[in-house]
Amino acid sequence: MGRGKFKGKPTGRRQFSTPEEMLAGTSARPRTFKEAEAEEKEEERSDEESEEESEEETEKRKGTQGLIEIENPNLVKPKNVKARNVDAEKTTELSRREREEIERQKAHERYMRLQEQGKTEQARKDLERLALVRQQRAEAAKKREEEKAAKEQKKAEARK
Repeated sequence: MGRGKFKGKPTGRRQFSTPEEMLAGTSARPRTFKEAEAEEKEEERSDEESEEESEEETEKRKGTQGLIEIENPNLVKPKNVKARNVDAEKTTELSRREREEIERQKAHERYMRLQEQGKTEQARKDLERLALVRQQRAEAAKKREEEKAAKEQKKAEARK
């Protein structure tokens, strides 16, 4: 049967049910939205019931996965844990980076406490420098006072 000048895409062909299929109820026509929604709800209910019955049953494997045992350490298996099976007391282990970060923070806090108490090498050097600066400032202040006193004395002598 000719389709005219333009040929449609093979995916766009329309499928019509034959009267025999319609009578048998096996037509391939799409179901209405309400029917599909009701069917999905029924499937969910049956899935929930079957999950409870077969929690420990092994899952279906695709292709050759069921035939060949694979020991792949990098294979990530999905973990489906139900809320009632979760242990609240169980603590998760930290990763290496997280552990190292926490250790670094604790070491820094410990160092800062020792620094405040003046027990570290850097703190001793800082305190020595601080004492030296204070001494120099005190000497400079004394020298300024002496110069100021000497100036005033010269002024007083010049007035006489």
